[in-house]
Amino acid sequence: MQITINRDGENHGPYTLEQVRGLLADGTLQQTDLAHVEGTDNWMPVTQVSGLEKESTESSSDIPTTPSTFKCTGCAGELVYSPGAASMECPYCGATVECPEPKGKVLEHDFESQLLALESGAATTTVAEVDCEACGAKNQLEANQTSGECAFCGTPFVQQPQSANTLQPHAVLPFAVTREQGLEHFRSWIKSRWFAPNKLKQFARDIEKLKGLYLPHWTYDTHTITDYTGQRGEAYYVTESYTDSNGNRQTRQVRRIRWYPAWGRVFVNFDDILIPASDTLPRKFVDELEPWDLPKLTPYDDAYLSGFQSESYSTDLRAGFNSAKEKMEPEIDGKIRWDIGGDEQRILSKTTYYHDITFKYILLPVWISAYRFKNRTFQFLVNARTGEVQGERPWSWIKITLAVLAILAVIVTIVYFADQK
Repeated sequence: MQITINRDGENHGPYTLEQVRGLLADGTLQQTDLAHVEGTDNWMPVTQVSGLEKESTESSSDIPTTPSTFKCTGCAGELVYSPGAASMECPYCGATVECPEPKGKVLEHDFESQLLALESGAATTTVAEVDCEACGAKNQLEANQTSGECAFCGTPFVQQPQSANTLQPHAVLPFAVTREQGLEHFRSWIKSRWFAPNKLKQFARDIEKLKGLYLPHWTYDTHTITDYTGQRGEAYYVTESYTDSNGNRQTRQVRRIRWYPAWGRVFVNFDDILIPASDTLPRKFVDELEPWDLPKLTPYDDAYLSGFQSESYSTDLRAGFNSAKEKMEPEIDGKIRWDIGGDEQRILSKTTYYHDITFKYILLPVWISAYRFKNRTFQFLVNARTGEVQGERPWSWIKITLAVLAILAVIVTIVYFADQK
């Protein structure tokens, strides 16, 4: 029996039955890969090949629950969500299937009740995930997957996934930017870097590898009440005498501040404070991907994850809210300063109370990749809703040096002509 394997759109083989058995055992093949047996007309999942059903049962018996997979009715291949199309497409035969209609609305969930449920082990689901040994990312796996690459750093893994009790996402922002559009956004971003090496801009045209990934986030809503003490500064002016550079006595108006005690209470409401639920990627890059069109969140459905990877949250619900408090603080301070009034303000103390806290656990889409340039690896992200690009980039010190010299030349020229006058 000769068997040809199709994986990621490419044919491999032919192999004997024993060879395929070995590839399944060592994790080289996944049970969702397609197989074509010599003498038959149709492709089928490799585990449906006669003689391989036993491997399917044995290898999947202890694997935890994972997101559903969706099979093509034409060729039994795994359907992949098509960004921006609200449908799933078969990468093998091209068939398309409409995504299920969203069920219900995206709801807020009570924070305190959820904390109690998590502490008791209730209200969670079991997922299969692998911790990357290189970068520590928690890669959430598809059904029956035991091998692959870390979505964050590209390190290969072949291991049995661990089970983890976690919340199921409440909502998702589906991919809207296609892989090709993501690459174009990245290339435009590279071209706009003034101090990037010229070779990098040429090199960017050859980058083709992008991975679609859902990043875990928390959103928090709350009503805050803050009691404060402070000081209100009222400006006034006094006339001051001084001696100028020519020895002449002159007068000038000098601004002074007179401080008065202040205290009070302010109320600030917050909606959808967005907090990344993982520290795998640099926080500064993830934050700069904002804004996200959160009003277009859709109730979670496995269909949107078909063909993409996702990461489980590593920042828990309580820790996420602590980060949200820090994010709220500048707005609360601004409200306090407005309440104090005057020309200047000092905040001496404050105590904030948080009421009616609700949250959502959501997944946000990004295209992620890394490229090597002069023996260094640079990572970049593309917001798969807006096309916003953030990431690391090399610098051309030659260009920077020339720019500094040009600025110095302009300054010297200005000073020279000023002295001539």
